[in-house]
Amino acid sequence: MLPDEFMVSGSSSFSDFLSSHAPHLLPGASARNAGPAPADFAPHGTTIVSATFEGGVVMAGDRRATMGNVIAQRDIEKVFPADEYSCIGIAGTAGLAIELVRLFQLELEHYEKIEGMTLTADGKANRLSALIRNNLGLAMQGLAVVPLFAAYDLARGQGRIFSYDVTGGRYEEQSFHSVGSGSVFARGSLKKLYNRDLNERDTIKATIQALYDAADDDSATGGPDLTRRIFPIVSVVTADGHRRLSDELVGEIADEVVGGRMTRPDGPAASVN
Repeated sequence: MLPDEFMVSGSSSFSDFLSSHAPHLLPGASARNAGPAPADFAPHGTTIVSATFEGGVVMAGDRRATMGNVIAQRDIEKVFPADEYSCIGIAGTAGLAIELVRLFQLELEHYEKIEGMTLTADGKANRLSALIRNNLGLAMQGLAVVPLFAAYDLARGQGRIFSYDVTGGRYEEQSFHSVGSGSVFARGSLKKLYNRDLNERDTIKATIQALYDAADDDSATGGPDLTRRIFPIVSVVTADGHRRLSDELVGEIADEVVGGRMTRPDGPAASVN
């Protein structure tokens, strides 16, 4: 028989329920009283990029996780569906970030079951902000989680991108954005490649080009691994919902990008028109 607290109508927030009745199950609960963590204490994941196009939004993440100067994993997944119309990419302490993603997925599912409707895009972004704020104590110890959130806004009929800081501050980005150690290089790449007229496939290719540029200058970002056939995780969110691109399709686009770099190592030039 379920405990009494499960039989009482309460908040539509699953994280609030968990905080009240089982706080030890929250992400990173066992580490909250630990001292500062050294930089190579746990695997860290980077880099995530996202860009909008007419009718949706693309998010892509490289596959490398590092511990200090060591490659901890070559095929980690950093981009996940949040619900039917949104996705989330993670940068920072990998283990805590993945726990936060799972809690966020439950948060959105719980709300939908309790309220009988889905949260708006702004509502989802605000809920994620609250979860990140709850992790502030760990972030101050060096175990930061900095996600990137993208959603298709059914009311507006467009893709939207939200970035965050470690305090839970929420910022809506225009057109494209990137987070993680290679983000500055990825954003610089997107500045020259992106325009609002790109179709879905060209937007996907632009994000993979950006990850390639990030990997070219940032040792913590992994580029396409042609030998092992390990390619970025790419998600697309449109009015039809979220879908993850197959490895075959991403590999095909990655092969085009790598092939182009053989003759033009610095990548395609920005249009001057």
